[in-house]
Amino acid sequence: MSSFWATLKKGNTSSATAALGNLGLAIVKGFAAAYSGSGAMFASAMHSIADAVNQGFVFFGSVLAEKKPTPRFPTGFGRVINLFCMIAVIVVTIMAYETVMEGIHLLQEPAHASHFWLNFIILFLAIVVDGLVLIKAMKEIVHETRVDAKGWGIVPAAFRHVGRAAPPTRLVFYEDIVATTGALLALIAVVVTQFTTFALLDGIATILIGILMVGVAFKVGYDNMVGLIGVAAPKEVEDRVAAIIFADPDVTDINRLRIVQEGRFYHVECYVELRAGLTLAVADDIKYRIRDSLLTDPDISDVTMGILEDNGVQDWQQSDVFKPAGGSEN
Repeated sequence: MSSFWATLKKGNTSSATAALGNLGLAIVKGFAAAYSGSGAMFASAMHSIADAVNQGFVFFGSVLAEKKPTPRFPTGFGRVINLFCMIAVIVVTIMAYETVMEGIHLLQEPAHASHFWLNFIILFLAIVVDGLVLIKAMKEIVHETRVDAKGWGIVPAAFRHVGRAAPPTRLVFYEDIVATTGALLALIAVVVTQFTTFALLDGIATILIGILMVGVAFKVGYDNMVGLIGVAAPKEVEDRVAAIIFADPDVTDINRLRIVQEGRFYHVECYVELRAGLTLAVADDIKYRIRDSLLTDPDISDVTMGILEDNGVQDWQQSDVFKPAGGSEN
């Protein structure tokens, strides 16, 4: 039992928190929608159901993705999380379709919602809860991408670096942007239809929430389709790996470097050029020394490395920020 809980703790915390939060919101919103007849509340409830199911799927997928490589699966299970995220996309798409259809129905036959204060309080609560989950996802993005940002600085940092975050964290981030926006739209619709005769806004808000859900499905689906195919690491990660390699005093050049993202981990394959005149035994020791340095990075799961003697031609163009002080190029 202790090993089971230890395994669960390795899962993505953002998706677990979001799943529990949205499950509670879905129950409360569903009750309010059935009781009051508000179409906007119905749309918001549908979105919360979709989020709860998705993020629950994604959490368990993130747990499976943490499994160690086996002889049968030597590169590990990192891409499992992409598969679970694709299942989540299907759920969001179905819920989005139902939401848009309900919005069209409300445009054709506007319904007057009752129990204004019940709807108002629940939607306000939804904005607060979804907003807190969104902030947690932003903090997780900053943590995973190792960006130095604090306070309000995490907001622009999260938007800039979300592409480098783990797939489940990206999904929570995108979904809760829509969830918070959707709850706000629903709240506006409830207020306007209560105090004006513009009953069509209920249907319009419902359709807009459905369209936002489609947008999330497309974005998350694309990102995870790319992840399933196998995508190269971002430039920032490539530069970080190159910096670790060039930090070794015996390295003169990188002949070839390929970094493939597997879930939230990276697989590094490279050929490194060493200074001339080394014996095979010494060169082999250097290779393992560089490999061990790379594996100290928590985002790198495995390294395949070949070694070559310096050919006198500089193949790798280092970024200025990573060039050793006083160093010279070959």
